[in-house]
Amino acid sequence: MTKQIKLETFANPQSSRDYEIEIDCPEFTSLCPKTGQPDFGTIIIRYCPDKECIELKSLKIYLQGYRNKGIFYEAVINEIIDDLVAACRPRKMTVKGEFKVRGGITTTVTVEYPG
Repeated sequence: MTKQIKLETFANPQSSRDYEIEIDCPEFTSLCPKTGQPDFGTIIIRYCPDKECIELKSLKIYLQGYRNKGIFYEAVINEIIDDLVAACRPRKMTVKGEFKVRGGITTTVTVEYPG
């Protein structure tokens, strides 16, 4: 994992079945690495768990770790999916960042695993 905050997991109660978990995180913040201004967005995580599921409190704390980090949208979404895949080894996962308007432009970044 690239973050010091540990993403916790728990045993999937239905690991023999394919099903999808969707987690919406509408209060994501980070900093623009060029201007230092805050960026706001929604992170949407969809995954089909294998043996482990992501524990939500640790995910919340993990995402709050970006609050003061200067990082481009493309980098943050790729970093988040890498860390989540390393933590829970899902069958498949999609992480989507929908970032609020800045300078008249909105940005959406989507990364899938396996890619």
